[in-house]
Amino acid sequence: MAKIKSRYVCTNCGSVSSRWLGRCPQCGEWNTMAEETVRPEAPRQAASLQRSGQDVRPRQLHEIAMERMSRIGTGIGEVDRVLGGGIVPGALILLSGDPGIGKSTLVLQVAAAVGKDGDVLYCSGEESAGQIKLRADRLGVTAPGLLIQADTSLDAVLHEAERRRPRLLIVDSIQTVYCQECDGAPGSMSQIRESTGRLMNFAKQSNVPVIVIGHVTKEGTIAGPRMMEHMVDTVLYFEGDRQYQFRILRSIKNRFGSTNESGLFTMTEDGLSELANPSQLLLAERAAQQAGSAIAAVLDGQRPMLGEIQALTTHSVFAVPRRTASGMDYNRLIILLAVLEKRVGLNLSQQDVYINVIGGLKITETAADLPISLAVVSSFRDLSLEEHTVVMGEVGLTGDIRRVSQVQRRLREAAKMGFTRFIIPKGNLTEIKETEFPQCRIIGVKTLRDAITAAFTE
Repeated sequence: MAKIKSRYVCTNCGSVSSRWLGRCPQCGEWNTMAEETVRPEAPRQAASLQRSGQDVRPRQLHEIAMERMSRIGTGIGEVDRVLGGGIVPGALILLSGDPGIGKSTLVLQVAAAVGKDGDVLYCSGEESAGQIKLRADRLGVTAPGLLIQADTSLDAVLHEAERRRPRLLIVDSIQTVYCQECDGAPGSMSQIRESTGRLMNFAKQSNVPVIVIGHVTKEGTIAGPRMMEHMVDTVLYFEGDRQYQFRILRSIKNRFGSTNESGLFTMTEDGLSELANPSQLLLAERAAQQAGSAIAAVLDGQRPMLGEIQALTTHSVFAVPRRTASGMDYNRLIILLAVLEKRVGLNLSQQDVYINVIGGLKITETAADLPISLAVVSSFRDLSLEEHTVVMGEVGLTGDIRRVSQVQRRLREAAKMGFTRFIIPKGNLTEIKETEFPQCRIIGVKTLRDAITAAFTE
């Protein structure tokens, strides 16, 4: 019998060591070496050049015939947008996200939509068939082609998938299934790597797309070896705050489409609903003529959205004033406050400053610098911005306003929502077609002082 040995593999880069190390010698990450058992395999014969009847000899590029593949529509427009138009046959898709965010709900709704035109095999190692049935009844799922298999054996799942050849195979989740030939408990790195490899081979050979749900660690990264993300074709991340109704589906990796698209959903009692017009929902309860409020035009991937940014400044009773940011980067807020104090002369050294992005929206791009700054000025001076004003622009450390990308798309979204006054960087004025916004007033500003003057005196 072959002797069983142990080795230590880095979960970040896949480096292998014969003993445990606190720090990976390859990537330098700490506490990433995990133990796995290895059973040496018997030597195998060299594979022939002919595999499964296919010619694998090298060919010139012009000799390769282009395969025509029609994508499989999921029936959910936001999911199709992120995937690049639908699911590509033979693709291996990894869906990850925080616990309780709605991953299983999303894949069940996708399975119900795809199952209307063919069989969909839903394998669950976390829930029983009865539990899935309860969730399906709550969501109103009645697809006749949806097949449920509550099993943790990947061999049994692939055997059933080979026999039925469904339109779609779903595995929930990769951390709960195991292979008989591989040592280690379900969820170990060796099991995850082997299971992912077998699912990838099945998808490519049978042309059946596979969706795999993956857990995340407490740091927010996908659990398991990092090479799993390299093996799959598409990596989707489902994110959002469970305290709010918004859910965002992002594409981190996509071999068949763009990674700049995002899908927006709202969580309701009947499951996830598509959010076609997020700006309308974010601004639905906005009160006009309120000091400390500004409307920002931001991009989430390639999608323009309008969000309300609220600021509150109050006299501080502490030696060191408080700075609190919700929905934006805290360090970015500190920089903007320093620029306001140095370049504009706004004395905030004895003021507590609180920033909140309404609706649980997370703003990461620098185009929100100017509306955040104007919201702080508005609260500090107790002056309100004009009701139909939208602001965008990046603020530099010298107090200048830098141009933003895709300003035309942002203005279209704002004009569609009824806004008629725009404060934008002066460098973006040459990109705007004035005939497209005949009833709108567009003001270009070069410095932060110019922006404050345009916002509160004109």
